[in-house]
Amino acid sequence: MSTHAMADTAVLTGRSLRHILRSPDTIITTAVTPVALMLLFVYVLGGAIHTGSGEAYVNYLLPGILLITIASGIAYTAYRLFLDLQGGIVERFQSMPIARSSVLWAQVLTSVAANLASVVIVTGVALLMGFRTGASVGAWLAVAGILVLFTLALTWVAVIAGLTAKTVDGASAFSYPLIFLPFISSAFVPTASMPGPVAWFAENQPVTAIVNTIRNLFAQQPVGDGIWVALAWLVGILVVAYAFAVAIYRKKIS
Repeated sequence: MSTHAMADTAVLTGRSLRHILRSPDTIITTAVTPVALMLLFVYVLGGAIHTGSGEAYVNYLLPGILLITIASGIAYTAYRLFLDLQGGIVERFQSMPIARSSVLWAQVLTSVAANLASVVIVTGVALLMGFRTGASVGAWLAVAGILVLFTLALTWVAVIAGLTAKTVDGASAFSYPLIFLPFISSAFVPTASMPGPVAWFAENQPVTAIVNTIRNLFAQQPVGDGIWVALAWLVGILVVAYAFAVAIYRKKIS
């Protein structure tokens, strides 16, 4: 990205962030559902769930809840991009001497900032509920890096939805399967407790590898090959989604 494009992206990102700061209910709303799920599973269902880890259930649960937080938040990226397209602001930007790529990158960076804010809120609630970890600074940075990469990958998927949607509801509806995916993974219960075909799917879908890696980092356990599987999924999704999003955007503004 050239210096000119970076400067344009910074300006447009500042615009999007100001909109969020004027309406912080977006971040709060994004955090409400994951917090409600965490309260439900820890205080209502947690006593009946046996993870075999010997640790507090909130420790086992938090990595999956963080992914659900991000999956919920990226719907707003598609929503904001759709409204900008329908409102004509994107066409107006294209008439100005700014880098075309800055329009999309501003949406992506805004998504990362807003979702990380939601993640901080959810993590704070988890700490109040008893979440504890002896993870080192390096482990925390590794967790943060994985969450940022997860956010980037899903945000580019959201960009595709925002560019191709026909209605406001359609722009955000794509996130529902992504929110549901952690439920068929190791996020809430060990995959070994699931029936055969379900267990196979849960063990081989990306959320399980990501959740297990974050859980092991928090628990100060070896991450093994799982971290490479998680990174391969995330980078693969990011590259494919980015390529499709850019192609669709160029076709739309040409």
